[in-house]
Amino acid sequence: MTDRHVVVDHVLFVVEDFPASRHLYTAALAPLGMEELNEEPNCVSYGRQDLDDFSICEGFPVTTASHVAFDAADRESVDTFFEAALAAGASARGEPGVWVQYSERYYAAFVNDLHGNNVEAVFHSPEPVTDAPKRHGVP
Repeated sequence: MTDRHVVVDHVLFVVEDFPASRHLYTAALAPLGMEELNEEPNCVSYGRQDLDDFSICEGFPVTTASHVAFDAADRESVDTFFEAALAAGASARGEPGVWVQYSERYYAAFVNDLHGNNVEAVFHSPEPVTDAPKRHGVP
């Protein structure tokens, strides 16, 4: 597996309905080991080990049509992310599976948040995944 280094320090999405977006992201990111770290009025940061990698803040203009992919520890985390996000108000964009256009080791799921942003959880398997649905196309 490739040794990866951080190239983006953090990402911030501006949201319109802060409570609803907070509910969605808190639920969806929990299976990936990310928790709420810092809170200010109408703004919250998420991350692991006190590293605030992703934030949402209420404001204008709202972030739309962006894409962010979160690293998952395993396939189960991807599946749980997908289900938690849908239960919290996201819509399905790409169900969990192996996205073969990226790699036979690329197990991911995609949802649209409340503003149409493409939010992904991805597990980079050390070996090709052979027992999961194969997905094609661009989610």
